[in-house]
Amino acid sequence: MSLFRVRAGERPSAAQAAVGIVLAAVVAVAFFWGSLAQIAYRPDFRFLADFSIRIADGFVLTLAVSAAGLVLSLAIGILAAVGESAQTLALRYFCRGYVVFIRGTPLIMQIYLFFYLVGTAWGIENRFWAGVIILSIFEGAYIAEIIRGSFASLEKMQLEAAKAVGFSRLQTLRYVVIPQMTARTLPALAGQFASIIKDSSLLSMISVVELTQTMREISAVNLKLVECYLFLGVLYLVLTIPVAAASKYFERRFSYEA
Repeated sequence: MSLFRVRAGERPSAAQAAVGIVLAAVVAVAFFWGSLAQIAYRPDFRFLADFSIRIADGFVLTLAVSAAGLVLSLAIGILAAVGESAQTLALRYFCRGYVVFIRGTPLIMQIYLFFYLVGTAWGIENRFWAGVIILSIFEGAYIAEIIRGSFASLEKMQLEAAKAVGFSRLQTLRYVVIPQMTARTLPALAGQFASIIKDSSLLSMISVVELTQTMREISAVNLKLVECYLFLGVLYLVLTIPVAAASKYFERRFSYEA
């Protein structure tokens, strides 16, 4: 058995996976340090200890924004997905227009539009909640498509069978639709949560002092751009890798091929 190769579609053993991960990490680190050597730069991370409290505050704020954004964007996504199938055409086209507009325009444009125009018009001055609302509106459009696609993938025969055995609409929703949609949407929703965490970094554009804004301010004081943004990347990986692992778990847990 080779430690370096596996057949297509074959799952590597623990030893093969460990060797592959180590080799990939060595290549990545070697490339990075080689790049630094080309410009004769020696990174020094010792100064970060002086800003540990500020970094921790930014880390916690990123978690809070992401968690609140996940809950609100899920609610918005469900409502938009239901609205896209509504019998009232005005509601259907409004929800569809919302999804198309949000998915077709960059988040940074939406941040400026909603914060400086809509937020000012409606008196939303708290930057934390303004950021949560903006992020939720953006992510809600993607969640709406996840939910709509999951519902569309349900076999009509199952819905007809539920009706044939006398299930009411509520019973069909509870025993047929929701269990299958949960299995089909959880992996994608877990992945979307990782996107929420990463996209929250753009809220620094409106001075929400989350991780990115915190590291930006620290780098402005110390002029240690490389160190600050490398450490920033590590902190985001600390947040997103467990989410990615959860997404993979849900994919295996609800795999129909198993």
